[in-house]
Amino acid sequence: MTQRVQIEYCTQCRWLPRAAWLAQELLTTFETELTELCLKPGTGGVFVVRVNDEVVWDRRVQGFPEPTAVKQLVRDRVAPEKSLGHSDK
Repeated sequence: MTQRVQIEYCTQCRWLPRAAWLAQELLTTFETELTELCLKPGTGGVFVVRVNDEVVWDRRVQGFPEPTAVKQLVRDRVAPEKSLGHSDK
């Protein structure tokens, strides 16, 4: 089964480094569970994380995410049985 994460970020706001850092965190944590992770350039202040086309984080609603929060949301969708160690609360 394809497990795809997309991080859409605003190029006008220069949020590529933030998106790339989050992508690295997710790829490190879910190196065997994810089949694809893409960075999608956008505009207008967008910073949205999607898992299999489902929005799990939107900066406009929730503010900028902490990696732990996004990891938990991704885990719940792609590998619910996976322990995140100290990141799990």
